[in-house]
Amino acid sequence: MLFNYLRLLLLPFSVIYGMAIILRKKLYDWGVIDSVMFDLPVICVGNLAVGGSGKTPTTEYLVRLLADYKVAILSRGYGRKSKGFIVADSTATAETIGDEPLQYHQKFAGVTVAVCENRVNGIKQLKENHDLIILDDAFQHRAVRAGFNILLFEFRKLGTLQFLLPAGNLRDVFSSRKRAEVLLVTKSPVPLLHVAQQASINELQPNVGQPVLHSYLKYGDLVHLYDNENLPLKSVKDFEIFLLTGIANPAPLIEELEKYSHNIKHEEFPDHYAFKEEDIKKFRSTFLAENKKDKIIITTEKDSKRLKATGFEDLLVDLPVYYLPIEVELFEEDKIIFDELILNYVKSNRRNR
Repeated sequence: MLFNYLRLLLLPFSVIYGMAIILRKKLYDWGVIDSVMFDLPVICVGNLAVGGSGKTPTTEYLVRLLADYKVAILSRGYGRKSKGFIVADSTATAETIGDEPLQYHQKFAGVTVAVCENRVNGIKQLKENHDLIILDDAFQHRAVRAGFNILLFEFRKLGTLQFLLPAGNLRDVFSSRKRAEVLLVTKSPVPLLHVAQQASINELQPNVGQPVLHSYLKYGDLVHLYDNENLPLKSVKDFEIFLLTGIANPAPLIEELEKYSHNIKHEEFPDHYAFKEEDIKKFRSTFLAENKKDKIIITTEKDSKRLKATGFEDLLVDLPVYYLPIEVELFEEDKIIFDELILNYVKSNRRNR
């Protein structure tokens, strides 16, 4: 409660931030500040809020959909300790390219993954050898004029009062949604009632011809952190779950795990948190102190990249540590529309290399 009151005190700064965002937006719209458009398909996946809307699994969905093309993913590489343009290779770690790009690189062998703060420069270095580029989290990066913008909105946050930074979590004004080709509502409940679907459309007030589509999360089997052993989620029913996360919004993950166990001990860190040795030692001690026989450590796929990359193997290798992969899936009618829009855009704008 105190935290909420403190945020309200920041509202005047949110007003100033909002005025700056609107001015910047207008300068780009009027052409006062240049925005570069490239001669190949550029698909941008973004959102208006800070983190937690499902950009990573949505990007992975696009990679699978566009498997017939030579795809490059370009990210800023949030949380990395390096700078400049870097193409992921066998030496890449979460420290050098960021946890999400590392996840893409290790998951999709035929896809080029690169990071660069300057997206224009990054695209220039990738465009000659690729059919299309997916920009991860670049909706506010107006220096690039993407040909197709997918803007994500988390289902549970629609209809709630949200403020701009620093009082709230919005980093862009709501009117910016009009720039997107598709408004994709993520983490929707299954089944999705028609009344809830219509409520999303009413809330987003799309342009004519701007579809509002709905997706949901699909959870896979648990995967061991080191030996890739798979466990179905149902096998941990009634286990004591020690959950370790450093993501923006762990609530949907907790809801999923609560289907199998009501005994969840959650150690929560900020998004992209760089785990420290003392954090893992403390977590290990807490786990070992629990006498229950059936117990397990679960983390997210994104967090697993940082846990493996920072030299914690001696502390974790003898423990049952698993990550839970997720995928995005769209409801049947929305999937047909979404896939067709993406594939038609790429086909219509592909140039001969």
